[in-house]
Amino acid sequence: MEEYSFSMFPNENFLDLTIYQYGWEQCMPLHSFGPYIRNHYLFHYISSGRGKLHSNTPDGMTRHYDLRAGQGFLLTPGQVNTYYADKQDPWKYSWIEFDGLRTAEYLDQAGLTASQPVFTPSTKEGGARVGEEMMYIATHSDASPLHLLGHLYLFLDALVDASATRREVKPGQLRDFYIQEAIHYIERNYRRELPVEEVADICKLNRSYFSKIFKEYTGCAPQEFIIRLRLSKAADLMKHSNGSIGEIAAKCGYPNQLHFSRAFKKRYGMAPREWRTQNQLSPR
Repeated sequence: MEEYSFSMFPNENFLDLTIYQYGWEQCMPLHSFGPYIRNHYLFHYISSGRGKLHSNTPDGMTRHYDLRAGQGFLLTPGQVNTYYADKQDPWKYSWIEFDGLRTAEYLDQAGLTASQPVFTPSTKEGGARVGEEMMYIATHSDASPLHLLGHLYLFLDALVDASATRREVKPGQLRDFYIQEAIHYIERNYRRELPVEEVADICKLNRSYFSKIFKEYTGCAPQEFIIRLRLSKAADLMKHSNGSIGEIAAKCGYPNQLHFSRAFKKRYGMAPREWRTQNQLSPR
C-alpha cells in the first residue's frame, strides 16, 4: 500500500538557505519518477527497501546506481534524473527540496555533487541522524519557517558529519574574507546595474581570479549569484505585496519587465504572474 506525506514551505524570504517542499513516501513496487529536471536541490534518504537511480552527469554520461536503506541521493538543478523502487523490496524515503546562496558550499563539504550524487554514511548512527532530521521536518509542517530552517541546518550538519565522502574545510582563509565582502556588497547594490568588474574591484582582485574563487565558494558565477538574489527578492515581494510585476521587477534590478519575466521563468519554471497566483499570501 502506497503512503506519503507532502508539504510546501511557506516563505521565500531566506537567501542563504531555504526549503521549497518536503515529505516522505512508502513506494509501491517499481514506482518511478522521471525523467525530470529540478530547479533546486532535492535530497532523498532511504529508510527501508531498495531502488535505482539513473542520473545524467555534467560530462554527458548516464550513470546507474543501486541504492539501499541507509543511503541517500542528491538531485541537482538542471540535471536529468529518473529513480524507481525495487520490485521485490520497494523503498521508503523522506525527501527535502532546498536551495540558497550557500547550498553548493554545504553539499560540497559532504562530497555530494552532480557527478557524485550518492550519500553513504560512514557509520550507521550517522546515517540514522540524517534520516531523523529529515523526518522531523516532514512531520512538522505546522511549525514556523524559522523552526523548520533550524532543522534544515541540523540536517545539513548531520549530512556533512556522517558522509563517507566528507571533505575537510580549512577555516579562516583569506579567500573567505574576500567572498564575504563581495556578498555583502552585492546585497547592498543588487537593485541597480552591477557589473562583476565593480564587485571584483571592491575586493581588490582581478576579475578572472575573483570569478574563479567566487564560484568555488558559492557554487555559481558572480553574475548568476546576482540574478538569483534579485529573483529571490522579487519572489518574496510578489508573495507578500500587491505591487505590480513591473514595479517589483524594477525594484529588484530589472527595469525591463520582459527580461525579468524570462529570467524568472528560467529559474522558477513558470511566468511571474502564474507563480504569484499560486503563491501570494495576504499582505500583512
